[in-house]
Amino acid sequence: MTALGIAPPVTLVNVPNAVTAVRTAGSFGLAVAALNHRDARLLVAAYLVYWIGDILDGVAARTLGQETRAGAVFDIVADRACTSACAAALVVLRPETALPIAVFLVQFMVVDQLLSLMFLRWPLLSPNYFGCVDRRIYRWNWSPPAKALNTAAVVLLAIFAPTAVAVTFALGVAAVKVVSLARAARLPVGPPSTQP
Repeated sequence: MTALGIAPPVTLVNVPNAVTAVRTAGSFGLAVAALNHRDARLLVAAYLVYWIGDILDGVAARTLGQETRAGAVFDIVADRACTSACAAALVVLRPETALPIAVFLVQFMVVDQLLSLMFLRWPLLSPNYFGCVDRRIYRWNWSPPAKALNTAAVVLLAIFAPTAVAVTFALGVAAVKVVSLARAARLPVGPPSTQP
């Protein structure tokens, strides 16, 4: 692997992609069961399978040297599948979360997905290497604290905070995503820096 995070192509059949497939099927299935049975415990399990599995597939990819661009896209799409199913169950179980979750879904399913796929404009393996192109966009979106704030924090605030607080936070995250997307779209396409 080079400093840019570029590795030789790897087949789609590898450990991290298997983890992504299993965590997506598990989370989606648990979220549908939570929706069907109106069971909050199943929804918590769905979110845990999604979030823990999302960490594990990335760790497996980097540890085993099996990162691929196709795997990164698979992970991005799988995140949206898990999020949409979990969000649907959450809104049914806790209708008061509908507004902040709606704001979150629009930004995550549209703006963040487009932003996350922007790494394909450069010879990068995934958004995790976006620091080679723009350190600020990376820090705002894919650094470990940003990842936690961009997804888990919005969901937890929707559940535990007053609606106005959760909506304000979700709108703040959306604003960061829009600014990041506009900034990324203006960046020249060319060889990225070797320093992430």
